[in-house]
Amino acid sequence: MNLENITLQTIEIVRQAGGFIKQEAAKFDRSQTEYKAANNLVSYVDKETEKMLVAGLRQILPEAGFITEEGTAGEESNLNELYWVIDPLDGTANFIHGLPVYCVSVGLVQNSIPIAGVIYHLGTEELFYGWQGGGAWSLSLRYMLGGLPLDESFLQNANRLKVSAASTLGDSLLATGFPYYKFEKQDRYLKILETLMQRCHGLRRMGAAAIDLAYVAAGRFEAFYEYNLNSWDMAAGALLILEAGGQITDFSGGQNWLFGGDVIAGCAAQTELLEVIQEHWG
Repeated sequence: MNLENITLQTIEIVRQAGGFIKQEAAKFDRSQTEYKAANNLVSYVDKETEKMLVAGLRQILPEAGFITEEGTAGEESNLNELYWVIDPLDGTANFIHGLPVYCVSVGLVQNSIPIAGVIYHLGTEELFYGWQGGGAWSLSLRYMLGGLPLDESFLQNANRLKVSAASTLGDSLLATGFPYYKFEKQDRYLKILETLMQRCHGLRRMGAAAIDLAYVAAGRFEAFYEYNLNSWDMAAGALLILEAGGQITDFSGGQNWLFGGDVIAGCAAQTELLEVIQEHWG
């Protein structure tokens, strides 16, 4: 399996889907919002984007299954080995409210291990991508005229990603997310926030976990942590962090982060962050 070639084909599909999101953002009306559950928003943009992604990705790897946030691919099939994990619009609440911090996130997973990932931040026109053994990269699409297909000469302008060299919380800027359901652990989470506020450069809440993870891979954040996440929030970004030299665990320090719902990802400062979380999380 040629992961580099698969990743480059995925980039083109993700870019086309991103073009649709940008087109709809210009005319989106908040009255078109739906609720999957309390505080859990979705729109026709999420659903239509996901359909586009599924159709395109099926052409690349017909044998691969799908895990998708909006369920437009039907049942989760062929998940015995190889499958795509898709968040068509990570940061839906931001999109609906006109805050330009949202992205398309597509990861390819084999035996529960991410092996390729693409994240397209629509607000900044920045593309993050990588594949197992091939490194993690970023590329600005802002100056691409007419949406021309990416070619090798353009990809030569990509920047290789590397996680931050910071080794302590005292030198770190952290990212996190706030739960919008399952509030029974809220007190513990707030205690972690209180501790970290006093021990790091600051905390940021972007509202799109995939972007947070991409920024960790790029060294902009030293680490990211959150609970109540899903696999589609993490698959692509986790691949980028691992290829950029970072570390990933769940809140217990183990490796059940992709499907376990909680994650700590970052550089060497992650070790100290893990200690703080374990002290209060229980």
